[in-house]
Order: sequence, then structure tokens, then C-alpha cells
Amino acid sequence: MATSHPFASLTLNTDGYGACLGAHQGEDGAIMIAGTGSVGLLIKGTNQYVVGGREFPISDQGGGAVMGLRLIQQVLLIQDGIKSHSPLADVVMEHFNQDIDAIVEWSKTALPRDYGQFSPVIFEYAYLNDGLAKSLLLETANDIEMFLCALNNKGADKICLMGSIAERIFDWLSPAAQRWIVAPKGDAMDGALMMAGNEQHNLYE
Repeated sequence: MATSHPFASLTLNTDGYGACLGAHQGEDGAIMIAGTGSVGLLIKGTNQYVVGGREFPISDQGGGAVMGLRLIQQVLLIQDGIKSHSPLADVVMEHFNQDIDAIVEWSKTALPRDYGQFSPVIFEYAYLNDGLAKSLLLETANDIEMFLCALNNKGADKICLMGSIAERIFDWLSPAAQRWIVAPKGDAMDGALMMAGNEQHNLYE
């Protein structure tokens, strides 16, 4: 905000707010973003409501990073003989050259994107009927549905799913949650243009 600029005015807001504006073309509505992380956002009149989105590992349920973390935890339990064998767990162990110590060392510096890299293979193995993969996807779907319900409780009846996880989770949601889902009419760039042309969207001036 303190940076000088050559423009007549400057509008600052969040990328999530811009995405929500664009998705509903400036009308009231909500978005549920779930990629590496997650956040839900509702614009209702001049008010903005946010659920989640406080970053991994304390928040971001329904995102790829939390999904990957849960996978690693289950893989270690399988290696200890506590949980049942899973082909998906074999894929993870092969990734780490069958070395549990390598997983431990990796975890000390792993970033959200490092955990999130396992989300595509979870989807792949879930559709191959792998029990571990299916349980992880159902848990992720439950997390996303938790946020969808929170947005609905705040007044959202039209919610767009956005992000690599959210866009693929629809089939795993309950029919009750599916009825709120609508296709986005635009994107964050559309929302940014709306913010630039309307002072009411200024978060900071």
C-alpha cells in the first residue's frame, strides 16, 4: 500500500475475491477453491464472508496438501503393519525408493506443493477401486462439503468449484451439496476488471 505508482488510483483486494466476482459476473454468489490449499468465499451484497484458507498444515482441509499429508501418514502405518496393504501405498514407497527414513527426512523440509504432488495419483487409484485412495478422496470430499455447508449457512445457494481438486470432486459430494454447484461464468481476470471499474470493491484505498 505504501509503494508509489503512476496511476490515478489503485485497487487492492484478494485473488479469491476477484475469482468470486468473475465467477458470478458481479452478482451474489460463492466459490470453493481447492487446489494445493483451499478456501471458501461468499460475496453477498457489500459483505464478504470467508471460510478456511488459513494455510497448511493448520487449515486448508480439502486441498491437495492435506490430502498428501494424510496419504503419507497412512503409508507409514501400512509399513508398520497397522493398516492393510494398498497398491497406492506401494506407489508412494517406490517414489521414496522403499526407504522410510527418506520419507522422514523429506518431511522435515517438504512444502505444501510437495505433499500436493500426490493428489493426482490418489484420484487415479480411487477410480481403480483402491481402498486407501477411495477413503482419502471421501475424506477430502467431506472436508469440501463442510465448507460448502458453511457457505450455504451464510446465504450461498450458488457455489462454483474452482481449483484442481475442487473441479474433480463433484462426483464424490453428496446430492445435497451437489445441488448448490453451478458453473463459473468468468474467472479472476474478469473479477479484476470489475474491481478496477468499481470503487465498492476496494479493500484498501
